Amino acid sequence: MLKNYLWIFFISMIPLIELRGAIPVSQAMQLPVIQSYLICIVGNMIPVPFIFMFARRFLEWGQDKRFISGICTFFLQKGGKAGEKLQAKAGQGVFVALLLFVGIPFPGTGAWTGTLAASLLGMSFKQTVLAVILGVLLAGCIMMAGSLGLFSAIFH
Repeated sequence: MLKNYLWIFFISMIPLIELRGAIPVSQAMQLPVIQSYLICIVGNMIPVPFIFMFARRFLEWGQDKRFISGICTFFLQKGGKAGEKLQAKAGQGVFVALLLFVGIPFPGTGAWTGTLAASLLGMSFKQTVLAVILGVLLAGCIMMAGSLGLFSAIFH
């Protein structure tokens, strides 16, 4: 059982997959709901402070490096576009926009992209972490409900 918990913990840390992939995997493994949810939340949040503090610097540094320039440019552009969309839609309500951006589980809208976008927008560390954790909690609830089949019960 510990091995399965470690799997979902590490899956929830992977960019673009995050807990959106880890929670369905946890339910496919038939792990307990509450423990799986909590482990996926923690795994998804661990990279956030590091992304906020170092990702932008690393990506800017790597833009002109031979082997990593393509991926660095891709992530800077993706994060920049996400930040611009948040700013355009939210204006002064960037906190709520970031929370919803992270919380509504569409591909590419998780904690990694949201944190990078927030750092590119110049949001404070405290605001970013709070908005991202609330968004991750929301996304976790949505994904767990979907994994448990609650949406099909509601819409049928």
